[in-house]
Amino acid sequence: MSLKKQYLKSKPICKVTFKLKASEANNADTAKLLGDFNAWDIQAEPMKKLKNGDFTQTVNLPAEAEYQFRYLLDDENWENDWEADAYSPSPVSFDDNSVVRV
Repeated sequence: MSLKKQYLKSKPICKVTFKLKASEANNADTAKLLGDFNAWDIQAEPMKKLKNGDFTQTVNLPAEAEYQFRYLLDDENWENDWEADAYSPSPVSFDDNSVVRV
C-alpha cells in the first residue's frame, strides 16, 4: 500500500494516488476506496485492478485537510493502508481508519 501526493500549482488541490498491492489485498477480486471524500459510499466505483493484481485509484482532494479512509475488499472485508499518514478511531467500529493529510 502506498500514497503518492502531487500538489497542483494552479489550485489548492492534491492529486493522491492510492495503491493497494495484490498481497495486501489478499487476492481480492475487487477493491473500493472509501472515505470522507466520497461519503463512505459502498456503491463507489471499484479501484482499477492492474495485471499484476495490484489496485490503484487517483483522487483529487482539497489541500490543507485530512481525510479518513479504508479499503473494502470484495464488498465484505475492510483493510487499512499501513503506510497512511496517521490512524484515527472509527466512529462505527472497533478498528481504526487510515488518514491521509494533504
